[in-house]
Amino acid sequence: MSDKGEVSGTGHPPVVPNHESRVTSHDTLLARFDVTTNVIEVHGETFSIQHPRDAETLIDEAAFEHDERLPYWADIWPSSIALAMAVRPLDGNCRTLLELGCGLGLVTAAALRAGFEVTATDYYEDALSFTRLNGQLNAAREPHTMILDWRYLPTAIDAFDMVVAADVLYERAHGPIIARAIATTLRAGGRALVADPGRVGSPMFFDALHDVGLRHVGASVVKVSMRGREDPITVHEVGR
Repeated sequence: MSDKGEVSGTGHPPVVPNHESRVTSHDTLLARFDVTTNVIEVHGETFSIQHPRDAETLIDEAAFEHDERLPYWADIWPSSIALAMAVRPLDGNCRTLLELGCGLGLVTAAALRAGFEVTATDYYEDALSFTRLNGQLNAAREPHTMILDWRYLPTAIDAFDMVVAADVLYERAHGPIIARAIATTLRAGGRALVADPGRVGSPMFFDALHDVGLRHVGASVVKVSMRGREDPITVHEVGR
């Protein structure tokens, strides 16, 4: 299957739930960052995604020295558009969805519009703050949010009808880590969608599926036009 998306304008354990006491107000968030808006088209619908104007200005050298942490969350990536296109047509009524690495929340916003009860997770609190903001702006409701380090999953975590992730296989070590995270959080009979542009961790991810009780069900290619180029993104479907 082929489709096209358009864009204009352009670890630390343990896992800590993001309760209301930690929610950054939207006004405070907008005051902290130089924010701009990109309009993303998904199947004829528009999503206005607010994000920091320049992700490079957010690089924290101390955080990078500690665990090579970079603010990938602050950009809109082609894989997130492809995954939003795969999620938006689904019927989410009475179904739960977990996003691993939500970034700015485009996929979460698409899932909220589709009717899912969404839990968005990321390694960065600021990513969760923008995801709540963009959920409210684009779907008139916020997702549940949680700080999550894929390497240190909680001993008890809910199982979800769907688990989704966009462009999370950018390191070799992430392959088995993401496979284990999906296996831990995917409900029996559920399915996972992983959007990937062909990152270095992809082969390790597929190699690890059998070991954690998962299987590759199928894949579709979505062509995403962004910043003057067209990127083919593969959306992989995974089940038990």
